[in-house]
Amino acid sequence: MKKLGFFGGGKMAEGILSALLSGDAGFAPGDVIVAERDAARAAYLAGRYAVETTGDVRDVARGCRLVILAVRPQDVAQVAADAGGLLGAGSTLVSIVAGKRLDTLKELFPGVGKLARVMPNLAVRAGAGMCVACGDDADAVAKLLSATGAAIVLDEKHFDAVTALSGSGPAYFAYMLEAMAEGGEAIGLDKEAARLLALQTMFGTAKYLRESGAELGAFIAGVCTKGGTTAAGMEKLDASDFKAVVADTLAAAAERSRQLGG
Repeated sequence: MKKLGFFGGGKMAEGILSALLSGDAGFAPGDVIVAERDAARAAYLAGRYAVETTGDVRDVARGCRLVILAVRPQDVAQVAADAGGLLGAGSTLVSIVAGKRLDTLKELFPGVGKLARVMPNLAVRAGAGMCVACGDDADAVAKLLSATGAAIVLDEKHFDAVTALSGSGPAYFAYMLEAMAEGGEAIGLDKEAARLLALQTMFGTAKYLRESGAELGAFIAGVCTKGGTTAAGMEKLDASDFKAVVADTLAAAAERSRQLGG
């Protein structure tokens, strides 16, 4: 019997797979089986990670006690119909499917022993992801997925907010990066230099703040020397609706998450 199975072998599943195989999670390629209907994608995963692949989700359900559900939301019901009955009391199902709540998943997979839900984000593909877990054995699931970057446990009632902030957040940070890079070009930098300066500045700032634990307001104040260049720029930001726009952006994403989960 395999230690770990995947229903679905898309990009998010691949990020988790890569992290679990390369970290200290205790998984080797021979411990894993991935069900992926796209033959080319399955062949890629088998070649890249040396894991077993199959086109039949039943092979995973029959052969694994820990299964990660990583298909599109519209495909969950079919997976449950095909393989749900094969997941018994000794099985643990961890869903990373956006919008599918625990009560819905319990109805679809009534025989599964333990059921957890996780909201990851795209950065798991770089080993710097953010995962939030809830449900059965959420602490153990979070510990396992900390191999992808960072992981915490929160009540499911927070998952719409989590989806908005960390799930959708990579797109919003990339949008800010795009604005910074385009602004750099507008004041005379070439495109590649502007992109690198913006990207490394964001990366370095996030790394420092994460590792130092510095308070954000104090950090900003420390960079803003009175009468200096940063202060001149911050005056523009403070005079704008920037924070309100960001708050509205997250609120819109959270509301959409609620709609999709309803």
